[in-house]
Amino acid sequence: MTNSDSESMGCDFPCTLEEERRIVTELMSEAEDQLKEGNLYFVISNRWYTSWKRCVSQEASEVTRPGPIDNHDIIDSESDASDPQLLKNLEDAVDYVLVPEQVWKKLVEWYKGGPPIERKLISQGFHSKSYSVEVYPLCLKLTDSRDGSSSIIRLSKQASVGQLFETVCAARGVSKEKARIWDYFQKNKSVLLDPSSEKTLEESCLQIDQDILLEVDGSASSQHDMSSTGNELAIVLVEPTTNTMLSEGTVSNGHSNGSMFSLWKNPFKDDGGSSSGFGKRDKRGLVGLQNLGNTCFMNSTLQCLAHTPPIVDYFLKDYSGDINEDNPLGMRGELAVEFGELLRKLWSSGQNTVAPRSFKTKLGRFAPQFSGYNQHDSQEMLSFLLDGLHEDLNKVKQKPYIESKDSDGRPDDEVAEEMWKYHKARNDSVIVDVCQGQYKSTLVCPDCGKISITFDPFMYLTLPLPTSRTRSMTVAVFYGDSDRLLTPYTVTVPKDGSLRDLSNAVGAACGLKDDESLLFADVFSHKVFKYLDKPLEPLSEIKDNDRIVAYRFNQMHRGPGKAKLEILHWEQKKFVIGRDTKYFGIPLVTYVNTEPLSKSDIDAIISGLLSPLHRTHSSSSTVHVGEENGHIPDVAVETSGISSPKDTEIEEDNAGGDGELSFNVFFTETYSSSLKPLEPGFVANPCSATKVVVKWSEKEHEKYDSSSLDVDLPEVYKPSLFVKKPKKEVSLFSCLEAFIAEEPLGPEDMWYCPGCKEHRQAKKKLDLWKLPEILVVHLKRFTYSRFLKNKIDTLVNFPIHDLDLSKYVMNKDGQSCLYELYAVSNHYGGMGGGHYTACAKLMDENKWYDFDDSRVSPVDESEIKTSAAYVLFYQRVKSESASSYMDED
Repeated sequence: MTNSDSESMGCDFPCTLEEERRIVTELMSEAEDQLKEGNLYFVISNRWYTSWKRCVSQEASEVTRPGPIDNHDIIDSESDASDPQLLKNLEDAVDYVLVPEQVWKKLVEWYKGGPPIERKLISQGFHSKSYSVEVYPLCLKLTDSRDGSSSIIRLSKQASVGQLFETVCAARGVSKEKARIWDYFQKNKSVLLDPSSEKTLEESCLQIDQDILLEVDGSASSQHDMSSTGNELAIVLVEPTTNTMLSEGTVSNGHSNGSMFSLWKNPFKDDGGSSSGFGKRDKRGLVGLQNLGNTCFMNSTLQCLAHTPPIVDYFLKDYSGDINEDNPLGMRGELAVEFGELLRKLWSSGQNTVAPRSFKTKLGRFAPQFSGYNQHDSQEMLSFLLDGLHEDLNKVKQKPYIESKDSDGRPDDEVAEEMWKYHKARNDSVIVDVCQGQYKSTLVCPDCGKISITFDPFMYLTLPLPTSRTRSMTVAVFYGDSDRLLTPYTVTVPKDGSLRDLSNAVGAACGLKDDESLLFADVFSHKVFKYLDKPLEPLSEIKDNDRIVAYRFNQMHRGPGKAKLEILHWEQKKFVIGRDTKYFGIPLVTYVNTEPLSKSDIDAIISGLLSPLHRTHSSSSTVHVGEENGHIPDVAVETSGISSPKDTEIEEDNAGGDGELSFNVFFTETYSSSLKPLEPGFVANPCSATKVVVKWSEKEHEKYDSSSLDVDLPEVYKPSLFVKKPKKEVSLFSCLEAFIAEEPLGPEDMWYCPGCKEHRQAKKKLDLWKLPEILVVHLKRFTYSRFLKNKIDTLVNFPIHDLDLSKYVMNKDGQSCLYELYAVSNHYGGMGGGHYTACAKLMDENKWYDFDDSRVSPVDESEIKTSAAYVLFYQRVKSESASSYMDED
């Protein structure tokens, strides 16, 4: 069967590629217009979906369709085949995509494959609802107290506690009236769940992969547990603390006192010499936060705020009078109360670690993007949290309408004061008082010269980092000789460069000769996922986690009349349940003439390619193959390290077309997973790679060293989890100067000029006008483009003491512009993952500590300044000696 014949099989598809694209686009649009809770979506591997998108987007007459839908790269191999589960920590649009039910049905109709991974659309949010697909339903580990057995319960986080009871009782064959289910967090009974409750599992603070405990009335183990727990059934337990304020008006006996704020007590006040009173030995403020599953970003932010003096001072006092329960932008004060409760636990004695489950639940209701268990940005979380606290504590109950005015040539002092007054008339909270400053924004029209000046508030400064425009990439060069089969090279190329730049860099690194060239291929699951053969193809399309192989060829064997032949390796594994066969190793690639080839021709080509892996070379059983051999009709085999066919050794009995073949070789179509026997007169397709599969048996493994093929290919870029010694260093002041530098607006941010009455690409300049007491500096380490995410690891040299910003502040109102660093949110690792920690100064000791989730340890001040620093927290140094915020007596 020729490959050209296989291409004609495209007629088996009911639609053309253009029709497929149109149908999917229309179905996507219909689904967007009909969003409702419960709609079904399906998870598809992004690798397969990307190949399909590229296929339907190409305008070439001959395009290779993708094979059947294959989701195995995103499925946990240990999960039940009848109920496939996704791998943890997958990222949307990177590892998978979500398609509506109707799109999935069409794709399966056209391409078959799977397995199907069905998920539902849920609504989230407090005041304004937003829709999202619940990619990871809640997974709970159920322990049956009767026999100690465990099982997994999967439900939507939007399911009610009552539905949980029904599911558990049905699974364990228990009457609902006799069942008791405990929130068994960390194997401790914390909350007895109410079977009649309509609260969702998320609102009940149940976390993914956490434990729940089933007790059944009448069983011996249940009676034993009851006697040991005493009156715990009536208690909603929290971590031990001297704080007597319980949110939602719940007191220790479980009854409501009818008020959200029952009793306030300053936990910093010594309780008359009681053993539970606070003393210096209690090390208050040194409590860790448990990681609930990718919540290190949240823990880092919380520890920085928990050591912000005016914030702590405010939340440890009675702030009930500031709660705004009617603000449509807030959460009726629930977020503020939950945050205050968490701060009280972090500053109480007798604590080592706190699990912020309840706080995470409240935060997720205000900002649904944080409700799951994906890694997030600590600065983004800080922004949402401060905004949420402000809305909950905004003293303005009715916001007046104020029409903004232009400066119209008035003095800056007058305009700035007016704008700040207007801002305070609508926004008045401790967050505004402490964390918000004001900057001056100047726009200049390039045509008429119109100048527009506004004064806007800011919560933090996002400073750009001066950085190089290069990218580090690792590529494995395939030589194909016995000395070095595969050698990785790491090169530096322009970030916005093309494949030609990468080819030149790798060629120089590996000593490519003038008559040689490189063929780049993206290898995935032991197959070539895509050939990178367009010189102008942007490097941004190559992701950091891709694995790229560069096959080295002599240029004389490429060109018109030649076709790529791709050889895959397949073996049968015994004693493997559910998967008897698999592909392995690195695919081999060579070029052959586009003329009919016999089975012995293919056999000889494969023998030549594998000859460097031959374990023994016997002179009696091998011959040199040259142009005069007569058994290989100008196959013109060319692969890495093999310059011509005459250098190749093959088995003598394979030289003739009638001899016994060395290999079991099959033909496989690009868009099919089936294997078909080779037919006489096999012709390689010059328009796309022709794939053949070598079936390895024990005989081949004994003859060839396959371990040289079966190696792990390096990723294009894999950052270390730990911070390396920085190569470059910039000062915080250079970042600040880049922030205030004048620059033209982007084409997508055109400004409507009131003078020209047209949208213009104006020049914009920002200046600092008014600085807050707490200055938060966000170092913009993460950059994003359509195909590339990148982190800048440059060390920023920031002052720990005496940060003087007086030369950058335009308003000379007598306020101090001198700042002292007291906390840092750190990020280690690369994009889409990594790890967050925090460093914070304990003010009453004037010592620094490292907060790494639940671990808290002292750290020397000299170790604070690293290239992991991401968000800096500064406090204004007052002119007079201010008493410590800890002194409450």
